[in-house]
Amino acid sequence: MQKGAELVFSEEGIAECQENINYYKRNARVIADTMSRLGIRFYGGINSPYIWFECPNGMESWECFDYLLQNIQVVGTPGAGFGENGKNFFRLTSFGNYEKTVEAMQRFEKLFAK
Repeated sequence: MQKGAELVFSEEGIAECQENINYYKRNARVIADTMSRLGIRFYGGINSPYIWFECPNGMESWECFDYLLQNIQVVGTPGAGFGENGKNFFRLTSFGNYEKTVEAMQRFEKLFAK
C-alpha cells in the first residue's frame, strides 16, 4: 500500500464487488449476443454496463422507445437525449436481473427476427 493511501474495501468487499461486476458483464453478454444474432450494430457492453444499438428499421430513438414499450414491454434510454448524434441509437443497461434480461432479449429477438 502506498504511503497515505487508505484501504477502501476489505478483501471480502473487493470479492463482492468483482462478483457484481461479473454478474452485470454476463447480462451485457446476453444483450450483445442478441444484437449480434440479429445483425444490429451495437457498441459497449464489454467494459461498460451500457449497450448502445442502432435503432432497427430506420427508427429514431423515441420511436424505438415507444415501439419496444408497446410491443414487448422493454424500456431503455433513447439516444436523442444525448444530443443530435444519438437520435438513431438506443441504450440498454446490464444493471438488472439476469432472468429478466434473458426474457427481455428473447422478446426483442422475436420482435426483430428476420
